[in-house]
Amino acid sequence: MKRRSLQAARTMTSSSRETPRSLCWFRSDLRTEDQPALAAALQNGPASALFIITPAQWQAHHDAPIKVDFRLRALHSLKADLAELGVALDCLVIDHWRDIPAALVRYCQQHGIEQVHCNREPGVNERRRDRACFTELQNQGITLVGHEADTLLKPGTVKTGSGDYYRVFTPFARRCRDLLRERPYTLTPRPTAQPPLNRAVNPIPDALPGWSVPTPEQQALWPATCSHAHHQLGQFIDTTLHGYDQTRDFPARRGTSSLSPYLALGLVSAGQCLHAALQANQGELDSGSAGARAWINELLWREFYRHLLFGFPALSMHQPMKPETAGVAWRNAPDDLAAWQTGHTGIPVVDAAMRQLLATGWMHNRLRMITAMFLTKNLLIDWRLGEAFFMQHLIDGDLASNNGGWQWSASTGADAAPYFRVFNPVSQSEKFDPEGRFLMKWLPELATLPAKQRHDPPADVRNRVGYPQAIVDLKSSRQRAIDAFAAL
Repeated sequence: MKRRSLQAARTMTSSSRETPRSLCWFRSDLRTEDQPALAAALQNGPASALFIITPAQWQAHHDAPIKVDFRLRALHSLKADLAELGVALDCLVIDHWRDIPAALVRYCQQHGIEQVHCNREPGVNERRRDRACFTELQNQGITLVGHEADTLLKPGTVKTGSGDYYRVFTPFARRCRDLLRERPYTLTPRPTAQPPLNRAVNPIPDALPGWSVPTPEQQALWPATCSHAHHQLGQFIDTTLHGYDQTRDFPARRGTSSLSPYLALGLVSAGQCLHAALQANQGELDSGSAGARAWINELLWREFYRHLLFGFPALSMHQPMKPETAGVAWRNAPDDLAAWQTGHTGIPVVDAAMRQLLATGWMHNRLRMITAMFLTKNLLIDWRLGEAFFMQHLIDGDLASNNGGWQWSASTGADAAPYFRVFNPVSQSEKFDPEGRFLMKWLPELATLPAKQRHDPPADVRNRVGYPQAIVDLKSSRQRAIDAFAAL
C-alpha cells in the first residue's frame, strides 16, 4: 500500500483542531495521571489516543475473561477521563500483535499522525512488538517514542557492581532504595486540557465474541475506574497501612490493599502507590512505620519480578530461572490437577482458596503461595500448569508477578524458597486463619464444625458433611518432592 504523503499533512494549518499531530498509544497504563506517554503527546499541540484490542493475543497469553471484562470497563472510564482533557480515545480490534505494525502505520497515515508515544512494557513479546512497530513507523517517517511508566526504576538500570542483574531480592531491594533516595520517583502531572477535537472514533465494545462475561456481582467487586483505584489506595493508607505487617497474611481480614487489578492494567501506578506510602511515612523508605516498610517492600517485589522479566527473556517463554530445575520429574496426574483446579483436594485451605479464585477472580497472596506450593511440592505437578491456570482466572493476572510467584513456590526461580522448605497447608491454615473464618466462607460444608476441626476434619466427619478425603498424604508427598529435587 502506498503511503500517504506526510508533506500533505504538514501543509495543514497548525491551528486546525481536526488534525492531531501526536498519538498516545495506551496499553497496560489506563490512566491520565502519572502517564508520561500521554503527557508527552499533549506537549506538542493537539493529540489523540488509541487502544488496540487483541482478542487472539490475549487468549494466547491466557488472559482471564474477568480480566478482559475489567479492561473493557476500564477503557470506557478512560474514554470519559480523556474527554475531560479534550482527547478522543479511538479503538482498533486486531487479533494478533504481529499485525499491529502495519495497522498502526495505516492508522497514522489516515489521521496525519507524525509521532506516537507509548509506555514500555518488560515482556519479551511486548518488546518484539514495539521494535517491529518502531521499524515500520520509522520507514514511513513516523516516530515512535517510548517512555517509562510501569516501574519505579527503569528496567536494566538496577544491577550489581559487576554489571549483572540481581537474582536475589534483598540486595536488589537495597539497591533500589539507594537509587530512589538519589533520584526520587517523580510523578508526571495530569496534562492540561486541550480544545476538544471533533473527529469520529470507533466505539469501545462492552464485550467480545467468544469471551464469557462475569456476573454483575463479580463486576461489582472491582469497579473499573481510576477514581475507585485512588479511593481504594487512600482508604488503605488511612486505615490499614501502618498495621499492614501484622494483617497482610490473614485472608479473613481486610489486611491488604486489593490494588493488584488496578496495578496490573495501570489504573494506578506503582509510583503513585510509593508516593502515598512515603507521604504517610514521613518520606522514609526503610525506617519509620513497620507497616509502611512492609508494603514498600511488596512494591519492590513487584519491581524485582519486572526487572527479572526484562533481564531474562526466557522467563517469558516458560523457562525456569534455575536451568537445572528443568530436569525435575514432574508427575503427569490429570485427576490430581483437576481436583486442585476445582477446589476438591480434601485440604481445606487449598480448596477454599481455589474456590475464592473461581468465584471472584482474585486470591489472597498468602493463599497463592500455599496453593502453588501444594501443587508443585505435595502433588509434584509442573508449576507451568498452575501458572497458566492462575492467569486464566485472575483479574489481576500479570506475567511478571505471576511467573515470579509460581517460580518462587516451585523453587525454580530467582531467590526462590529452598526446595526442602515445603509449607504444611494445615499448619498455615491454623496460623493465619485460626478460627477458620475464611474456610467457613468458601467451604460452607465445614461451617458447623468446631474451629479446630475445620483445618483438617477427621475422616468420619468428612464423610458425614460431604467433604472429600485428602487426595495426598502431606508428610510422604513432601518427602517425595524433596527427593525429586535432591536427585538433581
